[in-house]
Amino acid sequence: MYTQFFGLKETPFSIAPDPRYLFMSERHRDALAHLLYGLDGGGGFVLLTGEIGAGKTTVCRCFLEQIPANCNVAYIFNPKLTVLELLQSVCDEFQIDWAPQHDGALTIKDYLDPLNDFLLEEHAAGKNNVLIIDEAQNLSAELIEQLRLLTNLETNERKLLQIVLIGQPELRTLLARPEMEQVAQRVVARFHLPALSEAETAHYIAHRMAVAGRVGEVPFDRKAVRQIHRRSRGVPRRINLLCDRALLGAYANGKGAVNSAVIDKAALEVFDEPRTPKTSPAKPAEPSDAAPVPRWQQWAPWLSQLSPAALLGVGLVAGMGLFGVVSLATRSKPADTATVAQPAAAATAASAPGGAASAAVASAASAPVAKAEEPPGFTRNENDAWRELGALWKLQLGTGNPCVQAQQQQVECFEQKTTLTLIQQLDRPGVLTVYERNNARSYALLTRLTDKEATLVSNGVSQTVSLAALLQMWRGDYATFWRAPPEYSGKLRVGASGPAVTWLASRLALIQGSPQPGEQKRYDALLKSQVSAFQLANSLKADGVAGAETFMQLNRAIGIDEPRLTAGQ
Repeated sequence: MYTQFFGLKETPFSIAPDPRYLFMSERHRDALAHLLYGLDGGGGFVLLTGEIGAGKTTVCRCFLEQIPANCNVAYIFNPKLTVLELLQSVCDEFQIDWAPQHDGALTIKDYLDPLNDFLLEEHAAGKNNVLIIDEAQNLSAELIEQLRLLTNLETNERKLLQIVLIGQPELRTLLARPEMEQVAQRVVARFHLPALSEAETAHYIAHRMAVAGRVGEVPFDRKAVRQIHRRSRGVPRRINLLCDRALLGAYANGKGAVNSAVIDKAALEVFDEPRTPKTSPAKPAEPSDAAPVPRWQQWAPWLSQLSPAALLGVGLVAGMGLFGVVSLATRSKPADTATVAQPAAAATAASAPGGAASAAVASAASAPVAKAEEPPGFTRNENDAWRELGALWKLQLGTGNPCVQAQQQQVECFEQKTTLTLIQQLDRPGVLTVYERNNARSYALLTRLTDKEATLVSNGVSQTVSLAALLQMWRGDYATFWRAPPEYSGKLRVGASGPAVTWLASRLALIQGSPQPGEQKRYDALLKSQVSAFQLANSLKADGVAGAETFMQLNRAIGIDEPRLTAGQ
């Protein structure tokens, strides 16, 4: 209902475990790394636990997307089964044909024999087999013992089945019992996913709003974010429920911002929790930080024309006191440099924690507002922006296609939609496609990016803009150069060979301190696992395929001479 009002393409706070919305905090990355490590653990159990709604299932879905093609997966989401039902479910998930071996009631052997035959055949074919059990805290002692027996299926070299248990903290308590000692000793990796901190809660909210299509500052002020963290206890599912209800209430009242009072009322509805009275001494009333409503909200008054029944249909929350989002403003700077003031948080760019954009969430909400003035315009000629970038690379670019000319100098072009966080991780200047006040498509060279502002260059003129101002005119289009390995002709994956593969293997060995490979290295399963580990360590999709982003991060890691974003605070 409120998506269009807040400039969203879809609802940002659904409780469905959509991997696109996975917020990769440092601890979520650790959880995913433990699951991926478990694939090569040689059998046994991998344990992932966390509070209700902490994001365990979403991490698991992301894990499933990254499982290699040579891995068979059986996924059981309801373990409240008998032993026979569990074995039948495992066989069905692995698509094993089984049939009773005798007349009469089915036995464990009727399922275990075909399962063992299947695992042996898949092992001979070079495939791994993983059984994932969600909500594993509901497993009975009898079922856990049967799972332990399944880990006994093995060859002389390795176990045939890897079992991943995902559950609530009670699972750890269950496996800590003395009678579970044999199972506990077979756990090869374990990780407990804690709740989010207050700073991570702010990044989480900004991330989900950005994925849903929000451009500009998030509609939650700093006090509201603090209240969301307190009310939700940092649990993502509770954050989703609370933010969704708060946005609905703001929409119903035709307001474009959410404050702590709205959060209190939304919490009362969602969690049935009354506002906690404060015991600290009363403080003088703070001055209001209200500000003019931005232009994109000026169409909101049509809500006042809705009938009472229609307002009831959208869940009107009566009496909500909301204030407007601080409008963007700019200020001029001497000579050819203009600086745009930073009025509000630019956290919508944060798709992962720790980036320049995500760091602005906690501090930018109360930044001062300066008098608005028009900043200088940007070039309408994309090739001009590419040539300015080429000058930093010391490339000779004429009037033709910049990418073709750069390729002749062993430099490739990279273009895609991305986030400020990833740009900071890549740490290289690039061409941004921006839209000025008349919505005209223009181009600017990004040369500097901090946690508060960015520096853009166009036709030799530099201007510094706040991240909030940048996100008002930038829709994610980013392009840059990168230095490719010898004879690179596209993404490298298993089966590839040639100088580019050898170069990749030797550079990874250099980083890891391993012996250098032979002259004719082939892209095999071992190299793929090394690439996946490098990607995971650098916050990239760990698919084991070496493309432009992987090589850019690799170039940065080994110190290849390429232009970098200007450092600054």
